[in-house]
Amino acid sequence: MERTSYSTKAFTLRTVLLSILTVILFMFASQTAEAASKEVKPAYPSMEEGVKSQYSHFPIPLNQYKPTAPDASLVEILVQRNEESNGFNLAVTLVFFGAIIHTFLASRFERLSHRLAQRYKEKLKSNKFRVMHPEERMPVSFFSSLFHFLGEVEAVFGIWIIPFMIVCWKYYSFEDFSAYLNFDCSFIEPMFVMIIMIIASSRPIFKLAERAVCLGANLGKGTPGAWWISVMCLSPLLGSLITEPAAMTIGALILSKKFYDLKPKRTLMYATLALLFVNISIGGTLTHFAAPPVVMVAEKWDWGLSHMFCHFGWKAIVAVIISNIAYYFLFRKEFARLAEQQREMSEFDDAIPQSWEDRNDTIPLWVTLVHVCFLTWTVIFAHEPVMFIGSFLFFIGFTVTTPQYQNHMALRVPMMVGFFLAGLVILGGVQAWWLEPVLARLGDYAMAGATLLTAFNDNAAVTFLASTVPNLPESVKYAVVAGAVTGGGLTVIANAPNPAGQAILGKYFQGINPLWLFAWALFPTVVVYIFFSCFGN
Repeated sequence: MERTSYSTKAFTLRTVLLSILTVILFMFASQTAEAASKEVKPAYPSMEEGVKSQYSHFPIPLNQYKPTAPDASLVEILVQRNEESNGFNLAVTLVFFGAIIHTFLASRFERLSHRLAQRYKEKLKSNKFRVMHPEERMPVSFFSSLFHFLGEVEAVFGIWIIPFMIVCWKYYSFEDFSAYLNFDCSFIEPMFVMIIMIIASSRPIFKLAERAVCLGANLGKGTPGAWWISVMCLSPLLGSLITEPAAMTIGALILSKKFYDLKPKRTLMYATLALLFVNISIGGTLTHFAAPPVVMVAEKWDWGLSHMFCHFGWKAIVAVIISNIAYYFLFRKEFARLAEQQREMSEFDDAIPQSWEDRNDTIPLWVTLVHVCFLTWTVIFAHEPVMFIGSFLFFIGFTVTTPQYQNHMALRVPMMVGFFLAGLVILGGVQAWWLEPVLARLGDYAMAGATLLTAFNDNAAVTFLASTVPNLPESVKYAVVAGAVTGGGLTVIANAPNPAGQAILGKYFQGINPLWLFAWALFPTVVVYIFFSCFGN
C-alpha cells in the first residue's frame, strides 16, 4: 500500500507539472509563431558602417538616450536613463543582481538538497519500501531534486532568464524578447567554450598536456606538490596559445586526477581553485587573441602581440610565479602529508589503472596529431561558428571511428557551462545603461573600478563597454583591461572559463562557497594588481 501511495503521489505531481509546462510552452509557441510570421525589421537601424542594427526595442542604445548636462552626477544620469526606459532598466538590473545573489546561495541550496534526500530515504526505509521489479527505479524526493537544480551554479543564469523574460514581456512584448535573443545576442562564445572544452578534455589532448606538465612535475619527483606547482605555472601560459577555456579545462582535469583525488584539506582545495581562476585570467594576456576581455578591444585599439607582452604578459608571468610560490610555502606541510599519503596508497602508480578511463596504453602519434589539428582549427576560427561547429561534427565522427583510443565523451559539464554563459550573455546584454557611465567616470580609479566591476560581470563585458566609450586616454584603456583581467578570479562569473573549472572540480566540494572562493582569490588578485599598477602604462 505504501509503495502504491508513493507511486500515485509522484505520478500526480508529475502530471500537474507537465500540464503546467505544456500550457506555458503552448502560450510561448503561439507567440513565437505569430512573431515569426511577421517580417522582422530593426527597431534601431544602424547609421554607422560596421555597427549592427538592433532589432529589439530594448535595451535602449546608448546613443539614443537624451544628452545630459556636462556636470550631471552619475546618479542623475542613471535616474534619467531609467525614466526614459519607463523603469525597465532598473527591473532587468534587479533580475541580474538576483542571479548574482543566487550564485552566492547555491551552496546552501545544495546542502538543503542533501538533507531532504537523506530525510526522504529514511522515510522510505521506515515504511519498508523496496523495489519489486528489476527495472524499477527508486523514487526520489521532488523537492530534493528541485533544490539540487537550484544549487547547480552552472544553471543559475539560465534559471533567471525566466524572470527576465517576464519583465521583457511586461514592459515590451514577447516579439521583442524573441528578437533580442535571435538577432541582438551573440552566443558564439558559449558555443565556442562548450566545444573547446569537449575537445580539450578528449583523451589524446589530455594525455599530451599531462606529459607536458609531467616534465615540470618530474623536477619535484612527481609528488602532489610538484604536480600542483607545475599545473599552476604551465596552464596559464597555455591560455595564451589555445585560449583560456581550453587551458582551464586541461588544468582542472589534471588537478582533479593528480591532486584533488588525494582529498587535500578544505582550505587548500579553495586556495587551489581560486589561484587557478586568477592565474588563468591573467595568463591569457601574453597574446592578443586568447583572452576574451583582450579580444574585445585588441583590434579596435590596435593592440598587437608585442604590445600585449610588453604591457601585460611579463607582469602576468611574474605575478603567477610569486602567487604560486607563496601558496606553496603556506601549505607546505599539507603538501608533505599528501606526498606521504600518495606513497602509502599508491594512488598515482600508473602501472595500476584504477579504471578504464585511467588506462595507459599508447595512443598513436597520428591520432594525437589529428586531435591537435581539431583543437587548432577551433582556436583559429573561434569567432566563426559555422567553421568550428562544422569541424566539431567531423571531430565526433573521428572519435567514433577510433574508440580504442578514446574515453567516453564528456558532454554534461561543457553543456552546463555553455548554458551558464548563454544566460550571462542574455542578462548581461542589458546592463550597459549603468556600466557605460560608471566606466566613463572612473578616471584615475579606472583599474580599481574595473576590478570591482569584473567581480559582478564577465570581464569581457567590462572591456567591451570600455571600447564603446569615445576618446579614452591610453592610460585609462590600459587600466580598464588590467583591472578586468585582475578581477577575473574573484567570482565564478568574473571570467568566462571559470564556470568550466568549477564544473570539473565542484564535485570535491559538496557546494562551493563563493565567499571562501573570494577570500582565497584575494591575495593573488592583490599581487597582480600591484604589478599591473606599479609597472603600469
